[in-house]
Amino acid sequence: MKGLRHKTKGDKVIWAAVFLLVVISLLVVYSATGSLAYKMYKGNTEVYLFKQTAFIAVGLCVIYFAHRVNYTIYAKVAKVLFLFSIPLLIYTLFFGVTLNEGSRWIRLPIVNMTMQTSDLAKLALFMFLARMLSRRQNHIKDFKKGFLPVIIPVAVTCLLIAPANLSTALLLGVSCMLLLFIGRVNGKHLLLVIGAALIPVSALILAAVIKHKSVDEDAVVKKEKSSKLTARVDTWISRVEGFVYGTKDDDLQSTYHVNQMKIAIANGGFLGMGPGNSTQRNFTPHPYSDSIYSTIIEEYGLVGGALIIFIYLVFLYRSIRLYKRCPYAFGAFLALGLSFTLVLQALTNMMVNVNLFPITGVTLPLVSMGGSSFLFTCLSIGIILSVARNVEQLEGKKERQENAAAQKANEEQEVDVEDAEEALVV
Repeated sequence: MKGLRHKTKGDKVIWAAVFLLVVISLLVVYSATGSLAYKMYKGNTEVYLFKQTAFIAVGLCVIYFAHRVNYTIYAKVAKVLFLFSIPLLIYTLFFGVTLNEGSRWIRLPIVNMTMQTSDLAKLALFMFLARMLSRRQNHIKDFKKGFLPVIIPVAVTCLLIAPANLSTALLLGVSCMLLLFIGRVNGKHLLLVIGAALIPVSALILAAVIKHKSVDEDAVVKKEKSSKLTARVDTWISRVEGFVYGTKDDDLQSTYHVNQMKIAIANGGFLGMGPGNSTQRNFTPHPYSDSIYSTIIEEYGLVGGALIIFIYLVFLYRSIRLYKRCPYAFGAFLALGLSFTLVLQALTNMMVNVNLFPITGVTLPLVSMGGSSFLFTCLSIGIILSVARNVEQLEGKKERQENAAAQKANEEQEVDVEDAEEALVV
């Protein structure tokens, strides 16, 4: 155990945040899946608890081994990984496993587990983007030499993710814009991209308003005959409509979802109903993944909900601090980009649960029930800790050199004093 602790380096506050979140995950996932496991596995309520424990164990191993790798290795594989992720996204879009009218997953042949390819694409994009930003700082203000080479990968990745998972594409785009802004990209160029992105978003909101004012009786028939992409657009419009107009349409699935989360939060109050005492877990869709934050508030109250927010904000603060301490641009951009996307995802999930954002399919990082997304989150955190570990080593080396130089200077000063004393005696 001592040897493992000695080999575990990096930011200790980030390590503590990770352990707190996975402990909370075990408690809440066990509570949220108890009834489901009882129905699915004939009375065995611990099935999902054991699965989550296994995912956490594997995830912590991923973090450990990823943080032991020198982060400069990730710069070398960034381009290959990004070029691999693009055809993988295209394949997923047309031939992936279809769920909820969207193709987001592929099935891995050996382990027979589905993987959301957008998770791999996000990680590859941030590696590639950090690499490009660090290498083009001298030309970053130039439109052709600096801006286009970094914005094209972002646009391609987001456009390929958007048809099946619009919320992930939007969050990825926002995270990348923040990173590009910090990477000294020209503000006018960024405003141009934001203006272009607002066009389809405005069209989506307008479509929701029009749909609400003119209800089509044949909407269900049209939806059955529509393509996958058209069906996804209908889903987006319905979710925006439910968010804007509330509970007017009781048949709207997103409205039901929001109402159940509101009831859970109202039940929780300030201190909550206590661990395992949630009642809305039996009614709220996906109380162990998308809606897990409302389950946390129901059982642990506003105090528990505030604690979760505090942990993620501390994680972000330590990552920003790491960005300032890192002497090399690639490591600084990589750590900050990955932390941005994780914290933005967490904040979006929590905003959805408290009805400050339309319904999305994003999970709460490190807290929602495990899957491929959980493991990729662990890999991202491992990479951030790899940057922190190398920064600590560089700072330790610099401190040792400064101490050695100070000690040598003191020794030389003592010799000079002794020589002076001998001269006085003579």
